[in-house]
Amino acid sequence: MKTSIYKKLILLTLAVVVCTISNAQQSDSLMNYLEQAAKNNPTVLQKLAEYEASLQKVPQVGSLPDPELSTGIFLSPMELVGGKQVADIRLMQMFPWFGVLKAAKDEMSLMAKAKLETLCDAKLQVFYDVQRTYFELQKIDQSIRISEENLEILRTVERLSLVKFKSAAISSPASSSGGSMAQVSTSAATASSGGMSGMGGSSASNPVQANPASAGMNSSPMASSGSSGLADLYQVQIEIGELENSISLLKNQRQTVAARFNSYLNRKPQTPVQLAEKLSANSLDISLQTVSDSMLQNNPMLGMLLYEQQSLDARKEMVTKMGYPMIGLGLNYSLIGKAMEVMTAPEMNGKDMVMPMVTVTLPIYRKKYKAMQEEVKLQKTATEQGFQATANALQTEYYEAIQLFQDAQRRMKLYQNQSDLANKSLNILMKSFSASGSGLTDLLRIQQQTLDYETRQIEAIADNNTAIAWLKRLMANSKNQ
Repeated sequence: MKTSIYKKLILLTLAVVVCTISNAQQSDSLMNYLEQAAKNNPTVLQKLAEYEASLQKVPQVGSLPDPELSTGIFLSPMELVGGKQVADIRLMQMFPWFGVLKAAKDEMSLMAKAKLETLCDAKLQVFYDVQRTYFELQKIDQSIRISEENLEILRTVERLSLVKFKSAAISSPASSSGGSMAQVSTSAATASSGGMSGMGGSSASNPVQANPASAGMNSSPMASSGSSGLADLYQVQIEIGELENSISLLKNQRQTVAARFNSYLNRKPQTPVQLAEKLSANSLDISLQTVSDSMLQNNPMLGMLLYEQQSLDARKEMVTKMGYPMIGLGLNYSLIGKAMEVMTAPEMNGKDMVMPMVTVTLPIYRKKYKAMQEEVKLQKTATEQGFQATANALQTEYYEAIQLFQDAQRRMKLYQNQSDLANKSLNILMKSFSASGSGLTDLLRIQQQTLDYETRQIEAIADNNTAIAWLKRLMANSKNQ
């Protein structure tokens, strides 16, 4: 029986791993991690030990009670008609009522099968946790990659802004000298027209009044351009600082998630985790109705509760028959020594006596047996309610997984389209900014949108893969493997 159970466990592991990997089209690294988790995960090993311990209960309850051997020795041999009784030896074996041992073995065998179902459920949960954490690590790595690429874009914008600011600073002194020359020429023109003013020409004062304003208008755009370039540079540096902080946060988060991932494999927290370079979206190659039907038929937790119900039926039969009498068969052997003088039946002098014995228990105190039967009845009611509660919880999980899957599918399409449009807009604005130095605000806004859309697209892909792993975990077939 034990060999066949191990074969079932090996086939279950292979079936789940092959189903997960072949359908999800994952890399070899994830397959290796799943195999390591099946072998080394402490929770799985704990459930395996509990299952093996439950198997040892079957021969315990299926065996007869130990026989009783009692011996009595007479310090002074007792005088009998046919000799002297020296010792008395008694051997007794008790037999439960017919069917009690069989019912007890059935109960423990079914409880062992229930433990096997908990082992299968633990393996499925570990497989799901490994996949979910693996996808989360991939999402973080891809987010770091996207953020670093956008950081390079921002550094390019920073260099362009710096060039723009320096150009404005270089052109500013020339503009100032140009303004002085204009003032000088204006003064000369005023001096030459002084005679005309003396001749009564009042209109000559208008150019003199307009020239200062004209000079101010000529110097103002350059000062505004320099301050604008410096503000643009500061704005880009602010964005760079924010993005560098986000990258550092993601790297710290990756260390935490990697430690959790290694804990599922029972490895040191600092052990490196090898991931696939590309995070691709998996496909659910079965219908959602198939998932629902398979979940209610084959989920290990439901199977465990069904086995518990069957074990309680066997226990009910056992406690019912325990209320019947137990029969004991035994043998009494009397050791007789020879007497010196025997008047009657000399042929019996010193002959040992053998006496068969039968013992019957009288279960007349019925209260405890009725309480045992009532206990089993209430336990079965509790198990039935537990089955219904588990089925309801699985249905809730099923709809939550479907919601996550459908939402991820929708977001993948949306953010793919949004990301393409944002990248096109970013390329156009980068060319415009490189050529004219204008439109930095729009450039930074589109760059931030591009980063957000690419990150959200990665999150949607990770959620899609997690939802598929979740659905497969709910529908896993643990029977007839």
